[in-house]
Amino acid sequence: MSTPSFALAQSGDLVQQVLVLFAGLGLIGLTVLVMKLLERSRRAAAQNEIAAAKAAAQAEAQRIVAKAEAEAKGEFINGREKFDTQTEATRRELREEEKRLSKREDMIDHKLEALSAKERMLEAGQKALKEYEKALANKDRHYNELIAQQKAQLLKVANLTQEEARNLLLGQVEKEMERETAQLIQRRLEEANETVEQKSREIIITAIQRYAAAHTCEATVSAVDIPSDDMKGRVIGREGRNIRAFEKATGVDVIVDDTPGVVVVSAFDPVRREVARRALEKLIQDGRIHPTRIEELVASTEKELRKEISQFGKDATVEANVRSLHMKLVDLLGRLHFRTSYGQNVLKHSMEVAYLSQIIAEEVGLNGQLARRCGLLHDIGKAVDHEVEGGHPQIGADLCKRYGEKQEVINAVAGHHGDVEAVSLYTPIVSAADAISASRPGARRETLDRYVQRLEKLEEIANSFEGVKQSYAIQAGREIRVMVDAESVDDRLSAKIARDIAKRIEDELEYPGEVRVTVVREVRAVEYAR
Repeated sequence: MSTPSFALAQSGDLVQQVLVLFAGLGLIGLTVLVMKLLERSRRAAAQNEIAAAKAAAQAEAQRIVAKAEAEAKGEFINGREKFDTQTEATRRELREEEKRLSKREDMIDHKLEALSAKERMLEAGQKALKEYEKALANKDRHYNELIAQQKAQLLKVANLTQEEARNLLLGQVEKEMERETAQLIQRRLEEANETVEQKSREIIITAIQRYAAAHTCEATVSAVDIPSDDMKGRVIGREGRNIRAFEKATGVDVIVDDTPGVVVVSAFDPVRREVARRALEKLIQDGRIHPTRIEELVASTEKELRKEISQFGKDATVEANVRSLHMKLVDLLGRLHFRTSYGQNVLKHSMEVAYLSQIIAEEVGLNGQLARRCGLLHDIGKAVDHEVEGGHPQIGADLCKRYGEKQEVINAVAGHHGDVEAVSLYTPIVSAADAISASRPGARRETLDRYVQRLEKLEEIANSFEGVKQSYAIQAGREIRVMVDAESVDDRLSAKIARDIAKRIEDELEYPGEVRVTVVREVRAVEYAR
């Protein structure tokens, strides 16, 4: 019994276990089923969400596409309008260019037609020219034959030999060549004057305008006023001892004549003359006139004047801004203060030439300082020309060379009157400045005798030329008017006569400034109606 019950008990447990197993399996299956159902519902919900999202996306996409299409359509319309505008402008430009090209083609066609016409005219002209040349050649041969015949006939009629006829012909040719030479000279002078004279006048006028000076200069006075005839007798002294002592101490000549109230002091040395003039004035003021007093006053006056001369020279160098000048040259410049030329103070004249030389040199691009130095020293020889033989240009050049001046300065001093060849550009500049200073109004005065002699010499030179009928010196000797024979002198030969007269005046006369030569050729026909 125990075994069957045990077996039953075991079978019961087994059934329970099976039931529990089936129950677990059912529960698992139910769980699985529920999970599948939940999964299916989730999938359905997800699919619904996806479908909704897809629908929303499609709607958004359609909206975007529609917007893009609208924008693209607007841009297309704008672009089309812009393109149409540009195209229309381009078309207008092309139409205008086409019109211009058409006009240009028309002009080219006209020019081609004109050129064709000119070519035809040129060909016709060349043809006519060839025919004219042939005709000229024929005429030339004919004229040569006529000339030969005429020469033969002239030889027969004139009874001349061939040599005589040749000489006669050569004389005629020489006269013709002289006329042609005068014509050529006149033409060349006119061409040169158009440029050179205009430029030189501009430079010189500029120099004159930039330099302003008084129209008169001081002149050295050689006459001393005497207050009374009694004082004149005291100056002479007993048996002339005072005047002899005075002349010995000063080295001058004292001229005492019947002219009331005046004693004339004469000497070639302007410094001695000035010393004598001042000493004589001091003696007259002092009243004590005897040989001892004369020697004292002359010595003191010489000492004072030497200081003044040195100061005049220094002032001149400072005013002209000329540096490093030898003291001997400075003293010689001071001596020029007491020297005159044609009534013009030489030191003031030298200052004028210095300034004018600087201005002209700077106008032509040269060294103004060096030109001013040349101008200041150009008449330095006049300070000692009464003591040294020779002309003042050469004396001045020797002085400048002795005291270490540059070669340009030496040549300018030596050649400012054309005595030596100009090897420096500063020499003609100083010469021009010297002429300007000497010829300006009021700069110089000359005596009546020298003035008359110069006028007579001018007329004599002009009258010496063949064909000249009469001449007149006018404008104080600044111009010479020459009347020529109209039958023997033609217009071209008149220019040659004027040039030759001017050349002779330059070679034979000394004068300030320039002399104008005017040749007048006049033909008059006079008839009376009665």
